[in-house]
Amino acid sequence: MRDEQPILLNPGPVKLTERVRAALTKVDLCHREPEFADLMLEIKSRLRAVYREAAHDYEAVLLSGSGTLAVEAMFQSLLPRRGKLLTLANGAYGERIHDLVTISGKASKLVRADWPEPMDLKSAERILAEDPAVTHVAAVHNETTTGRLNDLDSLGALCRRYDKPLLLDAVSSFGGERVEFERWNLAALAATANKCLHAAPGLSFVLARRDCLEPGEGEKSPAGAIYLDLFRYYEAQKSGFSPYTMTTHAAVAFREALEELEREGGYEARMARYREVSGRIRQGLGALGVECFLESHCYSSMISSFYLPEGYDYDRLHDVLRREGFVIYAGQGGLAHRIFRIANMGWLTDADVERLIEVFRRGI
Repeated sequence: MRDEQPILLNPGPVKLTERVRAALTKVDLCHREPEFADLMLEIKSRLRAVYREAAHDYEAVLLSGSGTLAVEAMFQSLLPRRGKLLTLANGAYGERIHDLVTISGKASKLVRADWPEPMDLKSAERILAEDPAVTHVAAVHNETTTGRLNDLDSLGALCRRYDKPLLLDAVSSFGGERVEFERWNLAALAATANKCLHAAPGLSFVLARRDCLEPGEGEKSPAGAIYLDLFRYYEAQKSGFSPYTMTTHAAVAFREALEELEREGGYEARMARYREVSGRIRQGLGALGVECFLESHCYSSMISSFYLPEGYDYDRLHDVLRREGFVIYAGQGGLAHRIFRIANMGWLTDADVERLIEVFRRGI
């Protein structure tokens, strides 16, 4: 096994730049001191600015935990108790939304497509036309189960047509894919620091329309939880503080990662880089007979799925690559014995890509 840092080709956590990694050791902070509040306000401002359209009408609420925590907090807080969610799923993460909503005692109508397939938009439109009880729509932007970038333009058009707010799992797409806030009728999205934003694990966030977080007319659903209550965080974080202990070292690194994103040209430049690298990986492996699971145009910019090569199960393939310093990712559920996944988020150089393809050339 190689001695240097492994090249993480799993869909988060990602390999950090030296600058972001060094930030984790810069300073010890107390989360109740004004300098940490200033840091939090700066992070929130930088998050709003990742997508220019979100800068004025949306607010970032920061949480200590993984992307799943942010997803659950979003639905726990922003889906009213007497609301009804229409959940489109074509992978493990869409189905997880349905599960976490129903476990909380709220209503969710699941429109499920087989995992290799696109979202079932026809069934979703039929339900929106026939069921006036539906109050919100949910989907996963980048379904990492297969690497499919879901058709949010079409789903967003339905949300606009039927006047249903969209709650979006953007955990693995924020900062690496296009997001259309107005066109998609986007009320809120959930995301994390340690995927396309290239920061350390430990912080996630919900970026929500400010009017969804401010008191107003209509039913304002209490979260039914303490740690997942976005309204409580939102009020406290207006001054930069949080109701509970935050991951302070991860916050310092997060600021550095957001500054790096801006310096590199923003999400547009990162998305272009991702698309270039993922295309090279698919082309290089394809030339060696490693077939893509989906058609190439279906993939998001930074995750691709492949059929396992003949004669290899996942464990064997994983171990061959791990000895060379690469960490890949298994398929999920019923795909576990059919596919593997390669993500190209994080600090990945051209030399890393060339060596990965060379390892496949020598190893299979």
